[in-house]
Amino acid sequence: MNHGQRTIIAAAAAAAALVLLGGCGSVEDAAEGSSTTSSGTRLAVVATTAEVADFVRTIGGSDVTVTQMIKPNVDPHDYEPTPADIQAIGKAAIVVKNGVGLEGWLDQTISSAGFKGTVVDSSQGVTLREGGHEEGEGAQEAEAHDPHIWHNPLNAQTMVANIEKSLATADPAHAAAFAGNLKTYTAELDKLDADNEAAFARIPAEQRKLVTNHDAFGYYVDRYKLQFVGSVIPSLDTSAELSAKQLNDLVAKIKATGTKAIFAETSLPPKSAEAIATQAGVKVIGGADALYGDSIGAEGTPQGTYLGAERHNTQVIVTALGG
Repeated sequence: MNHGQRTIIAAAAAAAALVLLGGCGSVEDAAEGSSTTSSGTRLAVVATTAEVADFVRTIGGSDVTVTQMIKPNVDPHDYEPTPADIQAIGKAAIVVKNGVGLEGWLDQTISSAGFKGTVVDSSQGVTLREGGHEEGEGAQEAEAHDPHIWHNPLNAQTMVANIEKSLATADPAHAAAFAGNLKTYTAELDKLDADNEAAFARIPAEQRKLVTNHDAFGYYVDRYKLQFVGSVIPSLDTSAELSAKQLNDLVAKIKATGTKAIFAETSLPPKSAEAIATQAGVKVIGGADALYGDSIGAEGTPQGTYLGAERHNTQVIVTALGG
């Protein structure tokens, strides 16, 4: 059974479970998403990924209530929605997604929830990298591009601008607050970008070589002029597997390029990376130093925000590459 089939079955099962859960929520709870903000109710928003949820919280501030579907360090490529997800979507005024085919399971989930609100694709306006999920001629057009857009802070600026516009449209009474939050956060994203550029400028170009668990850092590599040597999972998705030839080729490429390390990711097991590193004679950067490829850190930690996770990634990479 492929992932698409599992997702449909899971969504159907979750929808059925909601029938049993129907009497669990109060009338007040059920009305929350549909009531107007002029009555004093905060705007109910469901966000798919940890990054997008952080963006919504930052721009919406105290005027929104955010339900985050995918928890920290959970792989978004293979996510299976829960009954609680469907229940939250059914009550929400807005659903915000990353887009670019990352949430292939979302349309069925929204349908199961009977959602009548607005779906916001935060990727609108981002210049996309080619070469997406390799699923043959029948693959959707969106999956022909890299969905990991947030790893370039300039793309994150586009994403938060899209979110601000959607919040202001849904809740005009708080539009000025949303606009102020956007201005402040855009400046923080500018600083993140400038700090990243300054950090990598201290490393000679020939040392800026990156091997990761999967191909999640394309936008980051392009922005900061790194050399992407390869990945343990040779795909933008996480469901692909490295063939024996690809494994040997990657080991040979690591040795030939003088790559110093393989970077593990927080949402993926490190065993394959460790095996390849042993063969190539390089170290694995993992544990507390694992990169945030598809997620951000746990709430309340320094890496529990987009800015914190991205600063962590840059610090770890620069330190390992000799900066």
